Amino acid sequence: MTEHLSQKIFPTTQLEDADGEGHNSSINPTMGEIIGKRFSRRNFLQGSLAVSAIAATVSPVALMTAEKARATGVSAFSFSEIEAGVDANHHVAEGYSADVLLRWGDAIFPDSPAFDPTRQTAAAQARQFGYNNDYVGYIPLEGSAEHGLLVVNHEYTNPHLMFPGLVTIADGKIKQGPLSKEQVDIEMAAHGGTIVEIRKVDGKWRVVPEGRYNRRITSATEMQLTGPVAGNDRVKTSADPTGTRVIGTLNNCAGGVTPWGTYIMAEENFHGYFSGELPAGHKEAANYKRYGVPEGGYEWANFYDRYDLAKEPNEPNRFGWIVEVDAMDPASTPKKRTALGRTKHEGAESIVAENGKVVFYLGDDERFDYVYKFVTDGTYNADDRAANLNLLDAGTLYVAKFEEDGSMQWLPLVHGQGPLTAENGFASQADVLIETRRAGDLLGATKMDRPEDVQPNGVNGKVYVMLTNNTRRKAEQVDAANPRAENAFGHIIEITEDGGDFTATSGKWEVLLKCGDPSVAAVGATFSTETTKNGWFGMPDNCAVDSAGRLWVATDGNNNKATGRTDGLWAVDTEGDARATSKLFFRVPVGAEMCGPLFTPDDETAFVAVQHPGDGGDDWEGHGRPSYYEDLSTRWPDFKDNMPVRPAVLAITKIGGGKIAV
Repeated sequence: MTEHLSQKIFPTTQLEDADGEGHNSSINPTMGEIIGKRFSRRNFLQGSLAVSAIAATVSPVALMTAEKARATGVSAFSFSEIEAGVDANHHVAEGYSADVLLRWGDAIFPDSPAFDPTRQTAAAQARQFGYNNDYVGYIPLEGSAEHGLLVVNHEYTNPHLMFPGLVTIADGKIKQGPLSKEQVDIEMAAHGGTIVEIRKVDGKWRVVPEGRYNRRITSATEMQLTGPVAGNDRVKTSADPTGTRVIGTLNNCAGGVTPWGTYIMAEENFHGYFSGELPAGHKEAANYKRYGVPEGGYEWANFYDRYDLAKEPNEPNRFGWIVEVDAMDPASTPKKRTALGRTKHEGAESIVAENGKVVFYLGDDERFDYVYKFVTDGTYNADDRAANLNLLDAGTLYVAKFEEDGSMQWLPLVHGQGPLTAENGFASQADVLIETRRAGDLLGATKMDRPEDVQPNGVNGKVYVMLTNNTRRKAEQVDAANPRAENAFGHIIEITEDGGDFTATSGKWEVLLKCGDPSVAAVGATFSTETTKNGWFGMPDNCAVDSAGRLWVATDGNNNKATGRTDGLWAVDTEGDARATSKLFFRVPVGAEMCGPLFTPDDETAFVAVQHPGDGGDDWEGHGRPSYYEDLSTRWPDFKDNMPVRPAVLAITKIGGGKIAV
């Protein structure tokens, strides 16, 4: 990824864009090496994976739809593609509206104070929509596709875009000053998540501030540690000698909504919030090094001891978990479900397997780290919601190993099995889960190029893995499938579990797409020849599968210098002759990342999250300067001189109604 000026000046931008230096020192093979060896021996697997492998879990109607696509070679998407580019506003395909639904600072309660960027307080922010909206989920109320709960993660904060007077220029140098305690408190209140009731009225969505389920979750919200790690000595602190009570959640990136209607928040780059040094010889030193702790991008340790390793050395072990929230009970305590492992979680998308067990797919978003899945011990009960509320406390966590011949294995991370024993420093399952990465190292998992969203598709039975990029790939690691050093564009892998069973411990894999500009031969992109100059993309990040089984891909990292275009939402064909054809549906303003996306059950609305608009080192004219509160590259979405740039969630609908892209 091209480095921007702002990455050198503004710490939180640097933390987000760096996504870790890559802390995997194991000798496990990289995915690039495996892809290269595999596709130099194509006799192992010819063409696409067989349809018969998924027939067990796919409905006859869905199979007929897939077969029709194969027979015709026609794209599954009917919209008119927009033009790629970079400017100050967002753009959506002709015939569609993209309306701002919620912006940073908007009211979510009847008594929420009006947003005033020059007079912010932590108390006000705790009653307002948070910052940097990432994951977006929808929980229907009474089964409605037009009335439900919107659940949104607030991943992190950009103080240089939030606070006036923080950035100064002296002797031609731009500098971000230290934050006050009040500004840190505002940051902490802007993290977490929002649960808010929304309703579609006359074709347009609106917030219902008086909704009885409305809630803000922040870095000050009390949480409960559950599962195998709860009560372990390694998560006990002076404030919590029981090892079961954690204050807050942070850096919630993507997430999920469970089949029983709870909201999943995935803790990602938690390492950036910790500062200080461990006491000499502390037993967590190697563990923290594997996770990049401390990184110190945030200034919270200046005011709160729990973020200072010298004062609370166990506190980082209490972050990096999957958090489950009962959105239907605003008084409930969110649960950190430790059975799903401790990594830099991108998200946790789930599907109910044929045997009733629930399978969660998880990406650890750092260069050279791993793909995981979790299979519950218990089974889902569609008729008894309460019976499902603790399913995530018992199950098996697996890590992926991809083989050269197109096969793959899911290796169980279970204490006592293989190398996960006391001899290797794992005294219990709690140790395996606290050190999930090291457990994966010892099992020989495959080093991936920043695995982010991992999305199961219940229509065609496949699983899609977004691999954003790996700019640390060295020249000697170039291979047939990754024909560039410093791979900046990423790729997408398609998995088919054996027998069409999402609980299987083995399967097959294919590369659906190698991303980047296909007109540059050295890039080695593999979009179909039907993909236009606007249709290609780099840096796949989040994705969604709509109810028809179609794949939509959101990106993070396209910019004026790297690609000459902003991030956006692309529709990607996965079937037949149209396979690997991509079309641009929506694009974000300059400096922003495309997050979400999320489709309502009737496919008539797509919610998208525009995160950190106006950040980065390019304005839309390519002047190559940092953007900050007093000198912004865009004032999206308000475009008012007295308003800063504001992250926001948009609702995309077809003008006149109807399903999107049909």
